Amino acid sequence: MNVTNFLKHHYRHFNAAALIDAAEGYNKHIAEGGKMMITLAGAMSTAEMGIQLAELIRQDKVQIISCTGANLEEDIFNLVAHDFYERVPNYRDLTPADEHELLKRHMNRVTDTCIPEEEAMRRIENTVLKFWEKADQASEAYFPHEFFYQILKSGELEQYYQIDPKDSWMLAAAEKNLPIICPGWEDSTLGNIYAGHVISGDIKNVHTMKTGIQYMIYLADWYTEQAKDDSTVGFFQIGGGIAGDFPICVVPMLHQDLGRHGVPLWGYFCQISDSTTSYGSYSGAVPNEKITWGKLGQDTPKFIIESDATIVAPLIFAMVLGQ
Repeated sequence: MNVTNFLKHHYRHFNAAALIDAAEGYNKHIAEGGKMMITLAGAMSTAEMGIQLAELIRQDKVQIISCTGANLEEDIFNLVAHDFYERVPNYRDLTPADEHELLKRHMNRVTDTCIPEEEAMRRIENTVLKFWEKADQASEAYFPHEFFYQILKSGELEQYYQIDPKDSWMLAAAEKNLPIICPGWEDSTLGNIYAGHVISGDIKNVHTMKTGIQYMIYLADWYTEQAKDDSTVGFFQIGGGIAGDFPICVVPMLHQDLGRHGVPLWGYFCQISDSTTSYGSYSGAVPNEKITWGKLGQDTPKFIIESDATIVAPLIFAMVLGQ
């Protein structure tokens, strides 16, 4: 029994049934000519979501990604430093003293996984700084994901690869030049490092790095082009936060601020979330709330799966990939 058959046989009710409905809705949306955006909040790259996300990209099952700066860089960290990562299964039992010992060893903990600063972050910094400085000196400006594409395509990091390259979603995205939206990139390790190099004077022009407002303009142009001829764009949201809230707002912006009333609403919506509803958070808002903001329509297929994305997303992706 393959994964899809297993799920369809056993996942019949509640969140399990919602998972099946969402996956089948995803497949239907793509089969009817729709495009799909996937948004990544949390630490999905450190959770190695790239194993399936890369294949979704290669099979044209996702046309654009919105992610936090952490997810953008952490796929590359994992690519070049995987063998130096440490897993801490008993992380719930760590004392403040235990955590301090990890700090002294430069092991940055994300739940049960420690990212090694020297082998991951500093190794990438040494390479990326050359590309930042080159653009700065040439008075050129690029988005964070474009700098990563330049670096990956240059081959400079290949000597450090420690996983199968096919499991890196950023490598798959670079090969297809996939559009990526990375709102709030400044809130990431490399964003902090970039700010430090601007302060120290290594980077003369802070605008060498394109960021938020330029990303929204970029997304508005992309969405307008992709949504022509009644082709709709779907929205598959993992978690909440800025990775989801920023891009979904492009539709009401096009309608309300630019008066482009012919642009369709998002044509599919699914969110995997463990946030409690009713507490005022965006992550916990039920899909119908988005109707009032002009993001979704009353007939838009809507799904919400209240569960752990590291468990749910791979199962949905398996169904989308026909596994």
